[in-house]
Amino acid sequence: MKHKASITIILLSMFLVAQFIGLFVVNAYAPESQTIINPETGIQEIMMTEGSLPFGLQSSVDEKPGLGSILFSFLMAFALIFILMKYKWKAVIKIWFIFVISLALGLAIYAILKYTPLPNISIVALAIAIPLALIKIFWRNFYVHNLTELLIYPGIAAVFVPILNTTSVIILLIIISLYDAWAVWKSGIMQKMAKFQMDELKIFGGFMVPKMSDKVRAQIKKIKVKYKNKEMPKKIKEKKFKISMAILGGGDVIFPIITAGVFMQAFNIIPALFVIFGALGGLSSIFLFSHKGKAYPAMPYITTGIFIGLIIWKILPL
Repeated sequence: MKHKASITIILLSMFLVAQFIGLFVVNAYAPESQTIINPETGIQEIMMTEGSLPFGLQSSVDEKPGLGSILFSFLMAFALIFILMKYKWKAVIKIWFIFVISLALGLAIYAILKYTPLPNISIVALAIAIPLALIKIFWRNFYVHNLTELLIYPGIAAVFVPILNTTSVIILLIIISLYDAWAVWKSGIMQKMAKFQMDELKIFGGFMVPKMSDKVRAQIKKIKVKYKNKEMPKKIKEKKFKISMAILGGGDVIFPIITAGVFMQAFNIIPALFVIFGALGGLSSIFLFSHKGKAYPAMPYITTGIFIGLIIWKILPL
Protein backbone atom coordinates (compact mmCIF):
# COMPACT_ATOMS: atom_id res chain seq x y z
CA MET A 1 0.00 0.00 0.00
CA LYS A 2 1.47 3.34 -1.09
CA HIS A 3 0.22 5.40 1.89
CA LYS A 4 -1.30 4.76 5.28
CA ALA A 5 -5.03 4.11 5.27
CA SER A 6 -5.82 7.54 6.77
CA ILE A 7 -3.80 9.38 4.09
CA THR A 8 -5.36 7.27 1.32
CA ILE A 9 -8.88 8.01 2.58
CA ILE A 10 -8.16 11.76 2.69
CA LEU A 11 -6.79 11.82 -0.89
CA LEU A 12 -9.67 9.72 -2.23
CA SER A 13 -12.20 11.87 -0.37
CA MET A 14 -10.77 15.09 -1.85
CA PHE A 15 -10.79 13.47 -5.29
CA LEU A 16 -14.45 12.50 -4.90
CA VAL A 17 -15.51 15.90 -3.52
CA ALA A 18 -13.77 17.63 -6.45
CA GLN A 19 -15.69 15.40 -8.89
CA PHE A 20 -19.08 16.34 -7.46
CA ILE A 21 -18.17 20.03 -7.28
CA GLY A 22 -17.15 19.62 -10.92
CA LEU A 23 -20.57 18.28 -11.88
CA PHE A 24 -22.21 21.21 -10.10
CA VAL A 25 -20.00 23.79 -11.86
CA VAL A 26 -20.33 22.16 -15.29
CA ASN A 27 -24.12 21.97 -14.86
CA ALA A 28 -24.23 25.66 -13.95
CA TYR A 29 -22.87 26.47 -17.43
CA ALA A 30 -24.87 23.80 -19.27
CA PRO A 31 -27.30 24.70 -22.10
CA GLU A 32 -30.81 25.42 -20.83
CA SER A 33 -34.17 24.67 -22.41
CA GLN A 34 -36.76 27.38 -22.89
CA THR A 35 -40.35 26.97 -23.93
CA ILE A 36 -41.33 29.51 -26.58
CA ILE A 37 -44.40 30.01 -28.75
CA ASN A 38 -43.72 29.94 -32.47
CA PRO A 39 -45.22 33.24 -33.79
CA GLU A 40 -46.09 31.63 -37.13
CA THR A 41 -47.74 28.42 -35.91
CA GLY A 42 -48.74 29.41 -32.38
CA ILE A 43 -47.38 26.06 -31.18
CA GLN A 44 -45.18 25.76 -28.12
CA GLU A 45 -41.62 24.74 -28.95
CA ILE A 46 -38.60 23.91 -26.79
CA MET A 47 -35.50 25.90 -27.65
CA MET A 48 -32.05 25.15 -26.22
CA THR A 49 -30.03 28.20 -25.19
CA GLU A 50 -26.28 27.69 -25.08
CA GLY A 51 -24.59 28.01 -21.69
CA SER A 52 -22.53 31.14 -21.27
CA LEU A 53 -19.12 31.35 -19.61
CA PRO A 54 -18.12 34.64 -17.94
CA PHE A 55 -14.92 36.69 -18.32
CA GLY A 56 -15.10 36.60 -22.15
CA LEU A 57 -14.36 32.87 -22.33
CA GLN A 58 -17.45 31.90 -24.30
CA SER A 59 -16.74 30.97 -27.91
CA SER A 60 -19.32 30.82 -30.69
CA VAL A 61 -20.40 27.50 -32.19
CA ASP A 62 -18.37 28.18 -35.35
CA GLU A 63 -15.24 29.03 -33.35
CA LYS A 64 -15.20 25.94 -31.11
CA PRO A 65 -11.88 24.10 -31.42
CA GLY A 66 -11.71 20.41 -32.33
CA LEU A 67 -9.88 17.64 -30.51
CA GLY A 68 -6.73 18.26 -32.55
CA SER A 69 -6.66 21.91 -31.46
CA ILE A 70 -7.15 20.93 -27.82
CA LEU A 71 -4.32 18.37 -27.95
CA PHE A 72 -2.08 20.93 -29.66
CA SER A 73 -2.88 23.43 -26.89
CA PHE A 74 -1.95 20.87 -24.22
CA LEU A 75 1.29 20.10 -26.08
CA MET A 76 2.20 23.77 -26.32
CA ALA A 77 1.40 24.31 -22.63
CA PHE A 78 3.65 21.41 -21.59
CA ALA A 79 6.44 22.59 -23.92
CA LEU A 80 6.24 26.11 -22.50
CA ILE A 81 6.39 24.77 -18.93
CA PHE A 82 9.47 22.70 -19.76
CA ILE A 83 11.22 25.71 -21.30
CA LEU A 84 10.41 27.88 -18.30
CA MET A 85 11.60 25.12 -15.95
CA LYS A 86 14.84 24.62 -17.88
CA TYR A 87 15.79 28.28 -17.62
CA LYS A 88 14.24 28.59 -14.14
CA TRP A 89 12.09 31.60 -15.00
CA LYS A 90 10.27 31.30 -11.70
CA ALA A 91 8.64 34.72 -11.82
CA VAL A 92 7.06 34.00 -15.22
CA ILE A 93 5.76 30.62 -14.04
CA LYS A 94 4.28 32.14 -10.90
CA ILE A 95 2.54 34.88 -12.89
CA TRP A 96 1.12 32.21 -15.20
CA PHE A 97 -0.05 30.17 -12.21
CA ILE A 98 -1.73 33.22 -10.67
CA PHE A 99 -3.56 33.98 -13.93
CA VAL A 100 -4.78 30.41 -14.49
CA ILE A 101 -5.71 29.84 -10.83
CA SER A 102 -7.58 33.15 -10.61
CA LEU A 103 -9.54 32.38 -13.77
CA ALA A 104 -10.37 28.81 -12.73
CA LEU A 105 -11.40 29.86 -9.23
CA GLY A 106 -13.43 32.71 -10.71
CA LEU A 107 -15.36 30.30 -12.93
CA ALA A 108 -16.14 27.95 -10.03
CA ILE A 109 -17.13 30.77 -7.67
CA TYR A 110 -19.24 32.43 -10.39
CA ALA A 111 -21.12 29.12 -10.84
CA ILE A 112 -21.96 29.15 -7.13
CA LEU A 113 -22.92 32.84 -7.06
CA LYS A 114 -25.29 32.35 -10.03
CA TYR A 115 -27.81 30.95 -7.55
CA THR A 116 -27.64 33.96 -5.24
CA PRO A 117 -29.31 37.38 -5.58
CA LEU A 118 -25.93 39.18 -5.57
CA PRO A 119 -25.42 41.78 -8.34
CA ASN A 120 -22.29 41.94 -10.53
CA ILE A 121 -21.33 38.37 -9.65
CA SER A 122 -18.50 38.27 -12.21
CA ILE A 123 -16.75 41.10 -10.34
CA VAL A 124 -17.49 39.51 -6.97
CA ALA A 125 -16.17 36.14 -8.18
CA LEU A 126 -12.88 37.66 -9.31
CA ALA A 127 -12.66 39.74 -6.13
CA ILE A 128 -12.72 36.45 -4.19
CA ALA A 129 -10.63 34.41 -6.64
CA ILE A 130 -7.63 36.73 -7.09
CA PRO A 131 -6.78 37.10 -3.35
CA LEU A 132 -7.14 33.33 -2.92
CA ALA A 133 -4.75 32.78 -5.84
CA LEU A 134 -2.20 35.18 -4.34
CA ILE A 135 -2.45 33.53 -0.91
CA LYS A 136 -2.04 30.12 -2.56
CA ILE A 137 1.12 31.15 -4.41
CA PHE A 138 2.88 33.44 -1.92
CA TRP A 139 1.62 32.41 1.53
CA ARG A 140 1.82 28.64 1.65
CA ASN A 141 -0.96 27.13 3.69
CA PHE A 142 -2.01 23.48 3.60
CA TYR A 143 -5.71 24.20 4.07
CA VAL A 144 -5.91 27.06 1.54
CA HIS A 145 -3.98 24.98 -0.99
CA ASN A 146 -6.30 21.98 -0.89
CA LEU A 147 -9.53 23.98 -0.56
CA THR A 148 -8.67 26.02 -3.65
CA GLU A 149 -7.69 22.84 -5.53
CA LEU A 150 -11.23 21.59 -4.97
CA LEU A 151 -12.51 24.56 -7.01
CA ILE A 152 -9.71 25.00 -9.56
CA TYR A 153 -10.30 21.77 -11.48
CA PRO A 154 -14.09 22.19 -11.75
CA GLY A 155 -13.45 25.70 -13.08
CA ILE A 156 -11.03 24.44 -15.75
CA ALA A 157 -13.39 21.59 -16.66
CA ALA A 158 -16.19 24.10 -17.32
CA VAL A 159 -14.12 25.49 -20.22
CA PHE A 160 -13.42 22.13 -21.88
CA VAL A 161 -16.71 20.25 -21.43
CA PRO A 162 -18.69 22.38 -23.96
CA ILE A 163 -16.11 21.83 -26.72
CA LEU A 164 -15.89 18.04 -26.37
CA ASN A 165 -18.26 15.18 -27.14
CA THR A 166 -18.34 11.60 -25.90
CA THR A 167 -16.12 10.27 -28.71
CA SER A 168 -13.50 13.01 -28.47
CA VAL A 169 -13.28 12.80 -24.67
CA ILE A 170 -12.68 9.02 -24.85
CA ILE A 171 -9.90 9.58 -27.42
CA LEU A 172 -8.49 12.32 -25.18
CA LEU A 173 -8.43 9.95 -22.19
CA ILE A 174 -6.53 7.30 -24.17
CA ILE A 175 -3.94 9.79 -25.46
CA ILE A 176 -3.44 11.40 -22.04
CA SER A 177 -3.09 7.96 -20.42
CA LEU A 178 -0.43 6.89 -22.92
CA TYR A 179 1.42 10.17 -22.40
CA ASP A 180 1.20 9.82 -18.61
CA ALA A 181 2.63 6.29 -18.75
CA TRP A 182 5.50 7.47 -20.96
CA ALA A 183 6.15 10.60 -18.88
CA VAL A 184 6.37 8.63 -15.61
CA TRP A 185 7.82 5.24 -16.55
CA LYS A 186 10.01 6.16 -19.53
CA SER A 187 11.15 9.78 -19.43
CA GLY A 188 10.53 10.74 -15.80
CA ILE A 189 9.24 14.15 -16.89
CA MET A 190 6.33 14.08 -14.45
CA GLN A 191 8.60 13.43 -11.46
CA LYS A 192 10.95 16.23 -12.55
CA MET A 193 8.04 18.63 -12.99
CA ALA A 194 6.59 17.82 -9.57
CA LYS A 195 10.01 18.14 -7.92
CA PHE A 196 10.66 21.52 -9.59
CA GLN A 197 7.27 22.85 -8.51
CA MET A 198 7.67 21.75 -4.91
CA ASP A 199 11.40 22.49 -4.43
CA GLU A 200 11.91 25.58 -6.59
CA LEU A 201 8.48 27.23 -6.77
CA LYS A 202 7.13 25.96 -3.44
CA ILE A 203 3.80 25.24 -5.14
CA PHE A 204 2.18 22.14 -6.61
CA GLY A 205 -0.71 21.55 -8.98
CA GLY A 206 -2.63 18.87 -7.14
CA PHE A 207 -3.72 17.70 -3.71
CA MET A 208 -1.09 17.48 -0.99
CA VAL A 209 -1.37 15.75 2.37
CA PRO A 210 1.57 15.95 4.80
CA LYS A 211 2.61 12.61 6.26
CA MET A 212 4.99 11.84 9.10
CA SER A 213 7.25 8.81 9.22
CA ASP A 214 7.04 6.52 12.25
CA LYS A 215 10.54 7.66 13.25
CA VAL A 216 9.62 11.35 13.28
CA ARG A 217 6.35 10.62 15.05
CA ALA A 218 8.27 8.73 17.76
CA GLN A 219 10.73 11.63 18.17
CA ILE A 220 7.91 14.15 18.63
CA LYS A 221 6.16 11.88 21.11
CA LYS A 222 9.40 11.46 23.06
CA ILE A 223 9.89 15.25 23.26
CA LYS A 224 6.30 15.77 24.43
CA VAL A 225 6.73 13.17 27.17
CA LYS A 226 10.11 14.57 28.25
CA TYR A 227 8.86 18.14 28.58
CA LYS A 228 5.40 17.38 29.91
CA ASN A 229 4.51 20.03 32.51
CA LYS A 230 7.92 21.67 31.85
CA GLU A 231 9.09 24.71 29.94
CA MET A 232 10.33 23.56 26.56
CA PRO A 233 13.65 25.18 25.49
CA LYS A 234 13.48 27.52 22.50
CA LYS A 235 15.91 25.31 20.57
CA ILE A 236 13.57 22.34 20.93
CA LYS A 237 10.49 24.41 20.05
CA GLU A 238 12.12 25.56 16.82
CA LYS A 239 13.49 22.15 15.90
CA LYS A 240 12.41 21.18 12.38
CA PHE A 241 11.35 17.69 11.37
CA LYS A 242 11.30 16.29 7.88
CA ILE A 243 7.74 15.68 6.71
CA SER A 244 7.01 14.15 3.30
CA MET A 245 3.95 14.78 1.17
CA ALA A 246 1.39 12.38 -0.27
CA ILE A 247 0.32 13.95 -3.56
CA LEU A 248 -2.28 13.50 -6.26
CA GLY A 249 -1.62 15.39 -9.50
CA GLY A 250 -4.14 17.86 -10.85
CA GLY A 251 -4.45 16.10 -14.21
CA ASP A 252 -5.60 12.96 -12.41
CA VAL A 253 -8.46 15.00 -10.95
CA ILE A 254 -9.50 17.15 -13.88
CA PHE A 255 -9.83 14.59 -16.69
CA PRO A 256 -12.46 12.49 -14.85
CA ILE A 257 -14.40 15.72 -14.17
CA ILE A 258 -14.29 16.64 -17.86
CA THR A 259 -15.37 13.12 -18.88
CA ALA A 260 -18.20 13.03 -16.36
CA GLY A 261 -19.35 16.50 -17.47
CA VAL A 262 -19.38 15.53 -21.15
CA PHE A 263 -21.44 12.38 -20.49
CA MET A 264 -23.78 14.28 -18.17
CA GLN A 265 -24.53 16.84 -20.86
CA ALA A 266 -24.83 14.20 -23.58
CA PHE A 267 -27.10 11.89 -21.57
CA ASN A 268 -27.88 12.55 -17.90
CA ILE A 269 -26.40 12.29 -14.41
CA ILE A 270 -26.36 8.45 -14.40
CA PRO A 271 -23.40 7.83 -16.77
CA ALA A 272 -21.57 10.72 -15.11
CA LEU A 273 -21.81 8.90 -11.77
CA PHE A 274 -20.48 5.70 -13.37
CA VAL A 275 -17.56 7.73 -14.74
CA ILE A 276 -16.79 9.22 -11.34
CA PHE A 277 -16.98 6.00 -9.36
CA GLY A 278 -15.12 4.11 -12.09
CA ALA A 279 -12.34 6.71 -11.86
CA LEU A 280 -12.40 6.42 -8.07
CA GLY A 281 -12.01 2.64 -8.37
CA GLY A 282 -9.07 3.01 -10.75
CA LEU A 283 -7.37 5.53 -8.47
CA SER A 284 -8.01 3.35 -5.41
CA SER A 285 -6.29 0.42 -7.11
CA ILE A 286 -3.05 2.42 -7.37
CA PHE A 287 -3.07 3.40 -3.71
CA LEU A 288 -3.91 -0.14 -2.59
CA PHE A 289 -1.54 -2.17 -4.76
CA SER A 290 1.38 0.20 -5.43
CA HIS A 291 4.58 0.33 -3.39
CA LYS A 292 6.07 3.11 -1.31
CA GLY A 293 8.76 5.25 -2.91
CA LYS A 294 7.76 4.38 -6.48
CA ALA A 295 6.10 6.70 -8.98
CA TYR A 296 3.04 5.50 -10.85
CA PRO A 297 1.10 7.12 -13.71
CA ALA A 298 -2.44 7.45 -12.41
CA MET A 299 -4.25 8.18 -15.67
CA PRO A 300 -3.97 4.67 -17.21
CA TYR A 301 -5.63 3.22 -14.09
CA ILE A 302 -8.20 6.02 -13.85
CA THR A 303 -9.06 5.70 -17.56
CA THR A 304 -9.44 1.93 -17.21
CA GLY A 305 -11.78 2.50 -14.27
CA ILE A 306 -13.79 5.03 -16.29
CA PHE A 307 -14.14 2.60 -19.22
CA ILE A 308 -15.25 -0.20 -16.88
CA GLY A 309 -17.80 2.17 -15.33
CA LEU A 310 -19.17 3.12 -18.76
CA ILE A 311 -19.37 -0.54 -19.83
CA ILE A 312 -21.36 -1.38 -16.69
CA TRP A 313 -23.65 1.61 -17.38
CA LYS A 314 -24.30 0.35 -20.93
CA ILE A 315 -24.96 -3.21 -19.73
CA LEU A 316 -27.31 -2.32 -16.87
CA PRO A 317 -30.94 -1.48 -17.84
CA LEU A 318 -30.80 2.10 -16.54
